[in-house]
Amino acid sequence: MSAAPPVRVIVGLSGGVDSAVAALLLREAGFEVQGLFMNNWDEDDAYCTGAQDYQDARAVASELGIVLHRVNFAQQYRQQVFQYLLDEYRAGRTPNPDVLCNRHIKFGLCLRYAARLGGTLFATGHYARRLDAADGPALYQARDAAKDQTYFLHAVQRPSLARVLFPLGELSKREVRERARRAGLAVHDKPDSAGICFIGERPFAQFLSRFIEAEPGPIETSDGRVLGQHRGLPFYTLGQRAGLAIGGASGRAEEPWYVAHKDRARNALIVLQRHEQHRLDARAVSTASLHWLSAPRTGRFCAHVKLRHRQPEQAACVHLRDDGSADIEFEQAQRAATPGQFAVIYEQGRCLGGGAIERVRLVSEARYNPAA
Repeated sequence: MSAAPPVRVIVGLSGGVDSAVAALLLREAGFEVQGLFMNNWDEDDAYCTGAQDYQDARAVASELGIVLHRVNFAQQYRQQVFQYLLDEYRAGRTPNPDVLCNRHIKFGLCLRYAARLGGTLFATGHYARRLDAADGPALYQARDAAKDQTYFLHAVQRPSLARVLFPLGELSKREVRERARRAGLAVHDKPDSAGICFIGERPFAQFLSRFIEAEPGPIETSDGRVLGQHRGLPFYTLGQRAGLAIGGASGRAEEPWYVAHKDRARNALIVLQRHEQHRLDARAVSTASLHWLSAPRTGRFCAHVKLRHRQPEQAACVHLRDDGSADIEFEQAQRAATPGQFAVIYEQGRCLGGGAIERVRLVSEARYNPAA
């Protein structure tokens, strides 16, 4: 009686060390591994590393002895991710396109393409853990808290999660690089990628100005004193210090300035100084409809929440509204909570889901009423 053929896993090979080690570990575990390189940005400039990344992915595939496929989702990326980024910036918010890229491209289009290649499962080099819970597939934080990427994965469709593997979830970055070095993979010391997914690390305001028309306006203090001129509200984010080009002001402390508010009605950028930063503290945020990676909750419950990828988890109480949105009240004040970013909910290491921040309630506002 012949043995069953090994399960085919398609690994998203990016040309970096993480995806390379993911493929290595799966091959060592007995899977039939094939690689898939995605090209999702079709501009060839000094900041786009797609061509070199593809060559690195080819080298990894050759070193591991696996087939490498290539697919171009540039048009879909522009429609489903990049257009969202532009729309959010124009609306005065600060988006996180990597969340949408994971949902629509990597674990949407790419996952379906992997199935067309005969892949039973799809794997990536993300630092996260996919476990089977009583209520179905569950997303858990990686063992390496410093590298955990569940914040970016919280919006993946749950049925997609059932067909995904994250081989690096139990490893630290140091261990991943050591595995690659021992296996003789040339990418073992390749620097981590930075910047927006597929677009690369580049002067972002300059890049954004190619797509969004600049509308200069005044930079003002909270009491209306004009300190300078901004390039356009979309080019700034709350809490930002760099790039304001504000010098010293008569009668003001010799301290840095920070973005506090965007007054879209007057096209004014409101700033404050370091000793005033407490005025950026938020007691609560309100979100759009939550996306769940667990059985949806109802009513009110306490958990931990992240408002940014690298932020430690913050104790909070979540009040769910009938329309699926939520009010989230924190035990400790949160600095520079930003509309357009995501509030992601955790419970004992499990990522329950999250939603986009629509409104921020500052500590300085009237007492917070979650039912309001």
